[in-house]
Amino acid sequence: MKQSIVHIALVVRDYDEAIDFYVNTLGFELLDDTYQPAQDKRWVVVAPPGGTGTTILLARASKPEQLAFVGNQAGGRVFLFLNTDDFWRDVERLRSQGVRFVREPKEEDYGHVAVFADLYGNQWDLLQLRDGHPLAARFGHTR
Repeated sequence: MKQSIVHIALVVRDYDEAIDFYVNTLGFELLDDTYQPAQDKRWVVVAPPGGTGTTILLARASKPEQLAFVGNQAGGRVFLFLNTDDFWRDVERLRSQGVRFVREPKEEDYGHVAVFADLYGNQWDLLQLRDGHPLAARFGHTR
């Protein structure tokens, strides 16, 4: 996984409130704000000042199980993303090392995704974005 990049996503209750906090209060840069009407999804990506290469994806807790998981936490749930440039290679590599997949690999309109658990029970999304998807350029992968 040497070529993979780790990104963080936060589940928030309200996009506008979260954007205001990160951009206006913390001085983050708003890199992307894309709405996908077919899935009623909005991709919001912010980056801390200083151009460190780190990005945060803000996602809304929309499903009942997500809302229940977020509960009363002020900041919402933290999602861990491993963004890869060779999805199937890394799926097979993880399997060969005994990593347990919580959700088997599948194809979405934005690319390929699978969910695996680490030794501490944290769940990671292994993700390869499709060419042309707005987030692909932001995350530095174009394949």
